Amino acid sequence: MIPFEELTADDIVIIPAFGTTIEIEKQLLAIGIQIEKYNTTCPFVEKVWNRAEQISQKGYSIVVHGKPTHEETRATFSHSDVHTPTIVINDMSEAIVLGEFIIGKRSEGDFVKIFGERCSKGFDLGKDLVRFGVVNQTTMLATDTQAIADYLKQIVIEKYNLDESTVGNHFADTRDTLCYATNDNQTAVKQLLETSADLAIVIGGRKSSNSSHLVELCEEKLPTYFIESEADLISSKELKGFNWRTHVEYVKGDYLPNKEVVDILLTSGASCPDAILEATIEKISSFFPNAEKLSEISKDWL
Repeated sequence: MIPFEELTADDIVIIPAFGTTIEIEKQLLAIGIQIEKYNTTCPFVEKVWNRAEQISQKGYSIVVHGKPTHEETRATFSHSDVHTPTIVINDMSEAIVLGEFIIGKRSEGDFVKIFGERCSKGFDLGKDLVRFGVVNQTTMLATDTQAIADYLKQIVIEKYNLDESTVGNHFADTRDTLCYATNDNQTAVKQLLETSADLAIVIGGRKSSNSSHLVELCEEKLPTYFIESEADLISSKELKGFNWRTHVEYVKGDYLPNKEVVDILLTSGASCPDAILEATIEKISSFFPNAEKLSEISKDWL
């Protein structure tokens, strides 16, 4: 990690796919670094920022569904906060708590204790949740974000005695901000889980939020192993996995069932290179002497 104080205008700084905060952008510009030159912010993330700005101009506040300490959530909060009061919630349980504040079941003092460090400075519980929309950290489960939005929408309908024709006066429709790439990946895994399999292997970076959500989906039905690459498949008898909840690596023995034909659900995070996915397939195939090589099978796809 290079301190900002050591950077000069001649240095190259790459803004990653999940973007960065306005504060950091200002710091880089003050140094003389051209932030647009190496800005790789994902267009789906920027779409969320742009939509938040659009609805803020119509008087809506923003509720961000995301992991409060995740870089993308911090960036989205920053870009939204300059336009309108913004608050971050982590999951449905926090959405339920927020709903209780909206309908007056909880006191303002409790609001500060729970959300004080995750909302805009001067956030006013009495007025800043009268009109709002929900956006998300794009790598969260799209179904979770939609469920949270639907729940808070219903809270608003009940509080103000609205119907579908008038709910827009208090709740902004932001469904178009859900990242279709992440959503498609999650949907594909759900469809795969409808088929029979012995285990699931998910390939992705240790800090990849979208990969960990795929692991979460698979764990609901199958023994699931989260790996970074084919190198984590030590042998047919041992595998190095990663627990996405505790952030601890472990070695698992006898992870493959002792049977002639093993059905494996294999998927990967959005940023996993195809080469790593293919190498993992080849590595797994090598554990089965009679298995066809990927290079031979793929000839039929061309």
